[in-house]
Amino acid sequence: MDEAALTSWLMLQAIDGVGDRTLVKLIQAFGSTDAALAATTDELLHAGCSSELAESIRRGPDTTIRKQIDRQVKTIERLKVQTLTLFDSSYPSRLRAIPDPPPLLYMSGALIQQDDIAVAIVGGRRATASGRLLTEEIAKELSERGVTIVSGLARGIDAAAHRGAVVGKGRTIAVLGCGIDRTYPSEHHALRRSIESHGAVISELPIGAAPHSHHFPRRNRIISGLSLGVLVAEAATNSGSLITARLALEQGREVFALPGSVKEEACRGSNRLIKEGAKLIEGAQDILEEILPQVDGRQRAMMRLEATPLEAPPPLKQDDFLVYEALSYEAQSVDAVIERTGLSAAHVSAILLSLELSGRVRQLPGQQYIRQ
Repeated sequence: MDEAALTSWLMLQAIDGVGDRTLVKLIQAFGSTDAALAATTDELLHAGCSSELAESIRRGPDTTIRKQIDRQVKTIERLKVQTLTLFDSSYPSRLRAIPDPPPLLYMSGALIQQDDIAVAIVGGRRATASGRLLTEEIAKELSERGVTIVSGLARGIDAAAHRGAVVGKGRTIAVLGCGIDRTYPSEHHALRRSIESHGAVISELPIGAAPHSHHFPRRNRIISGLSLGVLVAEAATNSGSLITARLALEQGREVFALPGSVKEEACRGSNRLIKEGAKLIEGAQDILEEILPQVDGRQRAMMRLEATPLEAPPPLKQDDFLVYEALSYEAQSVDAVIERTGLSAAHVSAILLSLELSGRVRQLPGQQYIRQ
């Protein structure tokens, strides 16, 4: 969209009484935002506008709003932000099909045809180390198979999902709950740049919009709308990711959940989803089995359905096996491993280093370890 067309679009969108659905109806009735803004009162009334709305459109935005729109357009040009409208052929087809698609998307990075094969992964911001690790592994394997990972750039599960896709050299899309010119949370600037190199960052919110809490529930409909299904991991009972799961069901998407400890408050929401009928997921293959029937032959040709066979690791020596067995998919301290194995601290440290180098375990902050 060029500068004049974008300015016209934002002008119409800024008029009181012109919500998303009204905006779309006006463009469908008049063919363009320019034509809608230039329409006579009678023409607007004939198109279904109330007399009050027709008067507002004829009057247009006030001077303050016009200046604000000019600043927004200049920022969009300066940041090289792309815009996609509901009427563009490159607008995501799955998102277009939901009941309330955003009429205008702001984007950095790029969307491609392969992104039609997408799975959303969402969950708690205070996820455990094991939850983040398992999420990253699932996202990595899905991305290696040609599935785009969609999430919200939040701390915890969202960040792990994006990182897994990047590590898997696949594609990932972040949907923001703020303007495209902002990064929230701010510590995810580097992750955002990686996402833009491996996919896209998108937002429906105007330039400069702050990450207010009421933005995120509406943002979530885009996350689910872009996807064939939604995986929820480590969600508490009040987690916003449960809103995404509900929206996914309303949109006819698959809902998956990673099971967690029944004693963990952080897992009660996702565990409840399983009780209510969500598909229990133990790995990426479980998701692939559910989404493949929705993927046509042309799309399957873009996927890599056969996993690369891995060479079996060599068997562990006795003490190495003891240390490995003392670990689990929950973070364990070195002291706990020493206590469980009865081995010396120096010997345990040497074995942990060897297991880490072989890819069997991973070291976490605070001298804690977890199985890969």
